[in-house]
Amino acid sequence: MRYEIRVDGQMSDELTTAFPEFDSFVVPNQTVLYGQVDDEAHLYGLLIRFQSLGLRVAEFRRLPE
Repeated sequence: MRYEIRVDGQMSDELTTAFPEFDSFVVPNQTVLYGQVDDEAHLYGLLIRFQSLGLRVAEFRRLPE
């Protein structure tokens, strides 16, 4: 399953390396990460990782295959 995750603000290079499974780019006021999410456990792990790094997820959506 491919997902797009929008995080408020511009993530530093150090923060984006905490998500090696995703590619990223910056748009005004947000960082967009996109890539493969393996399963539900991976999805919940991502949410915990975002929270532990103090990142605010603005949008989390599944992309069409």
